[in-house]
Amino acid sequence: MRVSRRTVIQAAATGIAAAGFPSIVRGQQLNSKLDVAFIGCGGRGGSNLQEISACGVNVVALCDVNKNNLDAAAHRFPTAATFRDFRKFYDEFKAFDAVAVSTCEHTHAFATMPALKMKKHVYCEKPLTHNIWETRQIRHAAASAGVATQMGTQIHAGSNYRRVVELVQGGVIGNVRECHVWVERAWGLQSPEAAKKNGDIVYVAERPREAQTPPPYLDWELWLGPVPERPYNEVYFPGPKWYRWWDFGNGTMSDLGSHWNDLPFWALKLDAPHSVEAEGGPAHPEIAPATMLARYEYGQRGSLPPVSLTFYQGEMKPKRWTDKEIPQWGSGVLFVGDKGMVLSDYFNHVLLPEKQFAGFTTPAPTIPESVGHHQEWVNACINGTPTTCNFEYAGKLTEANHLGNVAFRAGEKLIWDSAKLRVSNTRSADHFIHRTYRKGWHL
Repeated sequence: MRVSRRTVIQAAATGIAAAGFPSIVRGQQLNSKLDVAFIGCGGRGGSNLQEISACGVNVVALCDVNKNNLDAAAHRFPTAATFRDFRKFYDEFKAFDAVAVSTCEHTHAFATMPALKMKKHVYCEKPLTHNIWETRQIRHAAASAGVATQMGTQIHAGSNYRRVVELVQGGVIGNVRECHVWVERAWGLQSPEAAKKNGDIVYVAERPREAQTPPPYLDWELWLGPVPERPYNEVYFPGPKWYRWWDFGNGTMSDLGSHWNDLPFWALKLDAPHSVEAEGGPAHPEIAPATMLARYEYGQRGSLPPVSLTFYQGEMKPKRWTDKEIPQWGSGVLFVGDKGMVLSDYFNHVLLPEKQFAGFTTPAPTIPESVGHHQEWVNACINGTPTTCNFEYAGKLTEANHLGNVAFRAGEKLIWDSAKLRVSNTRSADHFIHRTYRKGWHL
């Protein structure tokens, strides 16, 4: 099933939101309109600007390294202050209550952390950060700030996910000890033929050595941010070309994993995995894989039994899919319980085997309807009501997704010590958990 970002956003805006996540909001209660600054105004930033501004907030500041994006946003909101460098924005502009961050993945943490230190409310696009260490820092900072936070997993506000969560947590398919998540997108390192077949934006196997002149509207140095300096090349920009490159993104896993692994994370009450191993590839020091799988093992969670979760991207699929035991959905989530199965995508789900559940009466919904993913955050900023993808929940999801990539890059099964933020059985993964930043950049 191919779903456009526009469709996802529209579905989220009219969908319903989950209950059951604790609010960490203890911040300022506002009685007037929320004053919101936007860091990143094109692409996802443009969508977030449209959605959040429609929630009745004041757009007070705009920031983007791309002058075309900035000018377009400023035309819509002519009274907003404008900036190219978000560091300068934070230094010079103080009259805001909240900030929406929609930069590229490698600068998410750097655009988010100053707001948390200032105890401002934050909405940040997925994935929350570029690596595991950054995620943990943002989680801790958000908990300390006590403000309203939300990660941009818009589909979390849709109705279908809630119905699936109710079925799984309601015991309709019994105890779940096995879950499979697969996505058909295959952007990453692949042959030219495969790239063409899979709709990859650009094929390249190595980092380009030649320098090209950046477009006149782009501040390349600011776009690079904390990443070690390299010359501009069209293989990195515009997006989403950049997310194939390890220095800037984490490939399909951190992008689509944020949406698709969200469902089992929620339904199965997952936290930190005990172990993870990955395969696929081939592995490359510069570019994320087009095809891979990551297998997580989670332990007992209260009364819930241990469960294995496997994520597949590109040409890898679960055995039940390849054996045609289940419907051949292009992307999906399959919960395997001891009394049956649930197969879901963004907007549909089915109980399997279908003959077994013929005549099944769907129970009345227990998770209340949502006001919309963005409105939920705005309401939390003003009233202190809960958000469902706050940085505590979303941070744990992001850490797990990144850990799958770390296992792939390390080439070993990893035993994860979440409390110590380290892999306990090998040192080969350490430099993928945290990295050194360019001079002048620090969290």
